[in-house]
Amino acid sequence: MLTVASDIEVLARFGRALADPIRCRVLLALRQAPAYPADLADALDVSRTRLSNHLACLRDCGLVVTVPDGRRTRYELADERLGHALDHLLAAVVAVETDKTCPDAATKGCC
Repeated sequence: MLTVASDIEVLARFGRALADPIRCRVLLALRQAPAYPADLADALDVSRTRLSNHLACLRDCGLVVTVPDGRRTRYELADERLGHALDHLLAAVVAVETDKTCPDAATKGCC
């Protein structure tokens, strides 16, 4: 049964997806164009098994969908607005000090 997620659940899923650099790279790649898993694995220089796990996470979060294409399966963003949301997030984060982390990073796992 399909249910509508609350605003909090939607943001938590999006945050979970963005919490991993590989998933971020996948989302940014799919923002440019749909792709096949093997092509994504090669482009991102990750194993197909590892990529498959990340794609499963992104599917579970509702951010990507599969599209059958003959004997292959193509991945794309679940909604074109996700690409726009990524663009806006990238524009909003204008400066990041790479040598700094949150004071609670070690104990709370943030940043």
